[in-house]
Amino acid sequence: MPSAWMPHALKADVGDPAPCDHEYPAKAIAHITADREATAQSPADLLPFANLRSFFTGSGNNRAPHILWDPFTGAFAQFFPATSRSKALFDAAGGTRTNRAGKVVIQIESLFFPHCRVNAEVFARLVDTPCKGWGDLHAWISSWDVPDVWPMGRPTSLSRSTCPADKWRAQGGWYAHARVPENDHVDPGSWPAFEFQPTGPPLAERRFEPYPGVTFFQAGRMSPVIEAMHGRLVTEGCDRYTSGARLDVWGAGDVRSYTAWQQKLGFVGSAADGVPGPFGWDRLEVPDV
Repeated sequence: MPSAWMPHALKADVGDPAPCDHEYPAKAIAHITADREATAQSPADLLPFANLRSFFTGSGNNRAPHILWDPFTGAFAQFFPATSRSKALFDAAGGTRTNRAGKVVIQIESLFFPHCRVNAEVFARLVDTPCKGWGDLHAWISSWDVPDVWPMGRPTSLSRSTCPADKWRAQGGWYAHARVPENDHVDPGSWPAFEFQPTGPPLAERRFEPYPGVTFFQAGRMSPVIEAMHGRLVTEGCDRYTSGARLDVWGAGDVRSYTAWQQKLGFVGSAADGVPGPFGWDRLEVPDV
């Protein structure tokens, strides 16, 4: 049986599970957080992943999806098990059971809004982002027998077109929030293809430094791996260094900067301790040295 909790996600269980309607086929619903309004002329900074995670576990828990996905870092947080309905769709009493009408109805909120700015670069559409982690997300959702089809078409614009209620119940696959009955949203505007490949060199040509193990990160350790990590942390906007000397030596600046990276991935409290673990290291994509 597939895992109810996505293996690559931080578990942030909000409680209050409820069953889905198993007599209907499995579905996945594509959303974007759209937490800010921006334009090409006036872009806005993307909110931190940790902020949205805190929202869905706090005051926004009545609107929580299953998965919050950061397509820039490949971070995930999961609020409900796949076997439960989530609450990201409007679901009218006595209506079409939008949050439940399927063996699973897995809902994904991508951390994105049009013309968001990340590390000084502006992104107009979700598909323009690196879409990090999409392969992991797609594989997990596919394990729940959600077919690789868009019964109402793959989203290509921010526009509304409502799926008929009988089709919604009867046909499994992927649906844009903009197509779900009873809802009035127009998102997500775009979504990566099932065979999506990131931009840049082919995956076979990309070489990242494997996780060296927790004992590697000791005060005074000198290694080109640490210098390569330093560069990636700076690129990701997690520069908490106070000196540009000894970039290849593990020290307090590395701990502070890696803590910032962990927090960007959604780690909180003692989990953001500045010591690299395999989850955060893999997402940092430190170049092979």
